[in-house]
Amino acid sequence: MSLSKVIAIDGPSGSGKSTIAKQLAETLDVLYIDTGAMFRALAYCCDQRNIPLTAGPQMDEFLSNINLEYGKSEDYLIGIDGENLSHKIREHNVSKLASIISQIPQVREFLLNFQRDLASRVVCVMEGRDIGTVVFPDAFCKFFVTASVEVRSNRRLNQLNEAGDSSLSLDQIMIDVKKRDESDMNREVAPLKMAEDASLVDTSEMELLDVLNSLKESVMTKAKGTGISL
Repeated sequence: MSLSKVIAIDGPSGSGKSTIAKQLAETLDVLYIDTGAMFRALAYCCDQRNIPLTAGPQMDEFLSNINLEYGKSEDYLIGIDGENLSHKIREHNVSKLASIISQIPQVREFLLNFQRDLASRVVCVMEGRDIGTVVFPDAFCKFFVTASVEVRSNRRLNQLNEAGDSSLSLDQIMIDVKKRDESDMNREVAPLKMAEDASLVDTSEMELLDVLNSLKESVMTKAKGTGISL
C-alpha cells in the first residue's frame, strides 16, 4: 500500500500537540495543518450566525456557501469568508462549541475532504484527534501525544492567563478537560483513540526540546525507510 506524505499527530485537548506539531513542521520545513482550528472556526462562525450545531439543512447550506481559508500567512492561520479567525477561535468557550460540531457527520466529511486536499501534494505535519485513524490511516508516520489531566489543565490555565482571561479557576478547567475527553473518546463518529501503529508520546514530564528531538529522529527514520523525501 502506498503511504501518504503525512506526519499524523493525534491526542487529547491540552496535550501540547499543537505546539509540538507546529514546531516539528518548522524544524522539518514542511506544511503545518491544525485540524482543530478548522472545527473551531466552523463552530465559532455558526455561533455568530445563529446556526444550530446540529445536522440538517441549515448546516448543509452553511457548509455549501462558506469560503474556508487555511494558512494564508503566519498571522492568518484560519479564516471564513475573508474574516481572520485565528485568535477568536482560541477563546475558552469555543472549545465546547468545537466539541459539539465535531460530532456532526456532514461537518466531518466537509473537513475531511478539505484536509485531504490540503495534504495531497506536499509532506505535512497534520494534528487533530483522528488523523492517524480516519483522515490519513495510511500516514507514513504517526504519533499519539498525551499528558495527564492535571498537566493539561495547568497548560490551559496558563494560556488563558497569558491572553488576559482570568475568569476560570484550575478546578473549572479540569472539569472542562475531563468532559471534553469523555465527549471526544465516546462520540459515535471518529472517536479519539490511538492508532495501532502510532507511537505514544507522554509529554507530562518532558521538555519541549526533548519531545521535538525524539519526534524528529523518528520521522527521519520512517521517511528513510519508506522512501519519502524530506
